[in-house]
Amino acid sequence: MSAPATPPLFVRALGADFHRLHPRLQYRFSAGLSTGRACVGRGMMHRVWHGRWPVRPLLALGALRHVLVPEAEENVPFTIVNAPYRDSFGREALTFVRSFAFARRRRRFDAHMVYCPERGCIVDYLGTHQHLATDLHVAAGPGGELLIESGRHRLREGPLDAGLPAALAGRARVRESYDEGAGCFRVAVAVDNPVVGPLFGYEGWFEADYPDAAALGRCAALRAVREEQRV
Repeated sequence: MSAPATPPLFVRALGADFHRLHPRLQYRFSAGLSTGRACVGRGMMHRVWHGRWPVRPLLALGALRHVLVPEAEENVPFTIVNAPYRDSFGREALTFVRSFAFARRRRRFDAHMVYCPERGCIVDYLGTHQHLATDLHVAAGPGGELLIESGRHRLREGPLDAGLPAALAGRARVRESYDEGAGCFRVAVAVDNPVVGPLFGYEGWFEADYPDAAALGRCAALRAVREEQRV
């Protein structure tokens, strides 16, 4: 018997605040198994940036498993795929697969999110192998935008389950809004570290379509190579 459908991740995480989002953001972030809806955004990042030169080797290492992006460029074609699916542990998960078409190569920044009822937050598994898990705290901003801020980080590899100290972790802030005049979503992402400063970020716009969740959620190219059960 299949697991019963539950409210979409962001509906659960935001609670009563979900209805404070702009209506277009409510529709976009109600992608889920219960609604039968996925979301595919296509647009342009006006700016993709990274920090000072010591940061680049770390970003290049992370890029091997689709964690962060080592390039810096302007006007980069962008795609984001949010597809709900049932993971191998029976949980509803949501892909955040971002693709950046740089002039010389394409990069991906992958995440797979689940809801943690014990902590009342979203857990974001980063990369193709989900070795890094990050708590995400979400809120509705005063103008109906969605605000996301990362919390604690854990490193998982085999029996290893270790929290990352703040000095080694990245702090992410995301702001997504809907521009009525332009008829598109706008997003700004910034990741920094208390020791080395700015790490990576991007800002730009995209328009969204809402394909069938069941078909897109079965796409193997969107799924992690290894799935992590621990939250």
